[in-house]
Amino acid sequence: MRQTPRRSTSLSLDRRLLDQARELGVNVSRSAERGLEEAVREARRQRWREENAAAIESYNRFIDEQGVPLAEWRKF
Repeated sequence: MRQTPRRSTSLSLDRRLLDQARELGVNVSRSAERGLEEAVREARRQRWREENAAAIESYNRFIDEQGVPLAEWRKF
């Protein structure tokens, strides 16, 4: 993992879960960072889908009406 600048922050976590993580030697900061990274990735995917929904719908409608471009030369 490459080193990036870090910023201290304060989180409120479920006490039992935090206790279990510490008991098991889980790096809470790194685990929270991985979870946040995944949440950001999913939010970006969702935003992209929403921002491009009209274009995707338009393209799908074109394919439904006109067929796949150059389909006559496809070998599969």
